Amino acid sequence: MSERRGIIGDQTDCSSGNYDLNETLRTTALGVQPRIIPRAEHTISRSNLSGNAVRVLYRLKEAGFQAFLVGGCVRDVMLGRHPKDFDVATNALPDQVRSLFRNSRLVGRRFRLAHVVFGREVIEVATFRAASAPSPSEEPVLQADPEEGEAPELDEESELDDEAELNGIDHERVLDTHGRLLRDNVYGTIDEDVWRRDFTVNSLYYNIADFSLWDYVGGAGDLAAHRLRLIGDPETRYREDPVRMLRAARFEAKLGFTLEASTAEPIPRLRSLMAGVPAARLFDETLKLFLTGHGERSLDVLRQRQLLGELFPAVERYLATHPNGLVEQLLRQGLRNTDARVAEDKPVTPTFLIALLLYGPVAQAIESLPPQRWHELGAIAEACDRTLRAASTRVTIPRRVALGVREMYALQPRLEQPRGKRALRLLEQPRFRSAFDLLMLRAQLGLAPAAIATWWTQLQEADPERRLAMVDSLARPRGAKPAGRQPVAPLTAGTGAAGSAGDPTAPPQGDSATDAPRRAPRRRRRRRFHGTG
Repeated sequence: MSERRGIIGDQTDCSSGNYDLNETLRTTALGVQPRIIPRAEHTISRSNLSGNAVRVLYRLKEAGFQAFLVGGCVRDVMLGRHPKDFDVATNALPDQVRSLFRNSRLVGRRFRLAHVVFGREVIEVATFRAASAPSPSEEPVLQADPEEGEAPELDEESELDDEAELNGIDHERVLDTHGRLLRDNVYGTIDEDVWRRDFTVNSLYYNIADFSLWDYVGGAGDLAAHRLRLIGDPETRYREDPVRMLRAARFEAKLGFTLEASTAEPIPRLRSLMAGVPAARLFDETLKLFLTGHGERSLDVLRQRQLLGELFPAVERYLATHPNGLVEQLLRQGLRNTDARVAEDKPVTPTFLIALLLYGPVAQAIESLPPQRWHELGAIAEACDRTLRAASTRVTIPRRVALGVREMYALQPRLEQPRGKRALRLLEQPRFRSAFDLLMLRAQLGLAPAAIATWWTQLQEADPERRLAMVDSLARPRGAKPAGRQPVAPLTAGTGAAGSAGDPTAPPQGDSATDAPRRAPRRRRRRRFHGTG
């Protein structure tokens, strides 16, 4: 029996990839030969590929290794789209890739792979894996600030690997009691690599050696039919990795493909397995669902497949009890705006997304407080904290994102009541832009005064002199009696005077301060100075 190659005890002289690896796992692949589609019969051209990805492929080939483009980049090029990411599969080991590319780094805990860095573009290079090993895109993202775009490198083995090596434990392939794949650290060949991928349309290999396309599982046919089909038995694959259910929903939303019946059927029965997925990984999947240009469609698919409640139970409950309400309209419009920004290659942030998703639950949390507190900054902050803590039990919400959401909501009353030169200072707040976007959304649906939203728009477009004139016009004339506080549109979903028929925040019940009860001016007490002499 030939030796295995794994993360523990890698053999640096096994560069050919021709070893008979993992005999028990290869049984499913025995006898299966790829359909090799020559260059003349497919639409992939090197002119449609990243120049950096092509350079990586050629360097691996010239060093004597196999080198293929694989995954979503091949799929998207064949669909006439422009991939943003390019993934390479090879029989070179990670350390060998590292030695070939000085501009590379090794990442990953469950399975090592190389990132070859060309400025802002990163080409991911993964060694062929044995059947059912986790996909690079399925690995949990290490803790990092999602708004900084940085992920930590991994240069040392995990403590679990070290302990297992010392104790002689073979944990290369470990499943939990539900069949979820916890670890599979075995390298393989291309004939095995295809069987651990998820969908047939993501399992096409572009060979740089002769520009042919290798198809083991009928992916080209499914791509032409716009059909999503899991490789292997769907229930087994979902149990190995429940996140595949979210990936099915994401590809259905992104590609507009039809989910094959046998692939769709187990999802409602197995969705509860999502509870065993690390919350940090679900945050990463949430960003992929909603911040990659198909957010509104993802919302529809998640609800249709009964998966939204596995990510954000409070959001699903709110939308189910307030169908087609103003909160749902606000959420959909916000997702449409986000999709448009992605299409225009403009930046989008997790903070604004989480604020949108949690608008209904935050409103309910505010409404649970006494009505006289609904406009208090402390009450809004308290409601945000409660909602964010509850949401974080399923999906990790990084501290920076949570603080940003809190600030966005806390700025709403201040934006609705600009006061003199304080308004200019608000423009300098780090969260002003996202808070302003939320205000605009609310004003569009009648949840905030439209005149105020217009005023802020004009203020941002004005020159410094005009800005001073605008804020001076807000100042109360000297000698005038202080009027009562102008009503602020509450962030509640109440059914009383502040809201209507189960819909959230209605606009203020008047246009001027005279509609609110006046309060007597406060008399300032002079502090006596007590000398020391």
